[in-house]
Amino acid sequence: MDSTHHASQQKVSLEQVLRVAELAQLELTLDEQTEMLRDLNSILGHVAQLNELDTTDVPAMAQVKEVLDQAAEDSVKIFGSTLRGDQSRPSLDRGTVMEQAPETDGIYFKVPKVIER
Repeated sequence: MDSTHHASQQKVSLEQVLRVAELAQLELTLDEQTEMLRDLNSILGHVAQLNELDTTDVPAMAQVKEVLDQAAEDSVKIFGSTLRGDQSRPSLDRGTVMEQAPETDGIYFKVPKVIER
């Protein structure tokens, strides 16, 4: 399928783009709204193409742990660094962290309310 076929099958409406922007507290210009609409529909078009692939002989993978474990064994660099095993280490001291926080009640961070609904 070509990109024009996907463009003609819009899955996301402008109203949905505006709703997501509202929930994310983003103010989009008219150009940004159009861009977002185009980009989201393009992504959905690519996903639709992927859904058309025959994956019958592809084993299911819920996680990529095996791939990462093998990369670590082989000292393969992934994401720009060599993987290492998990290491247990102490957490940051709560008192020190709370002292440096802008607002706290001593136990929790205080943050401004962002959801009005």
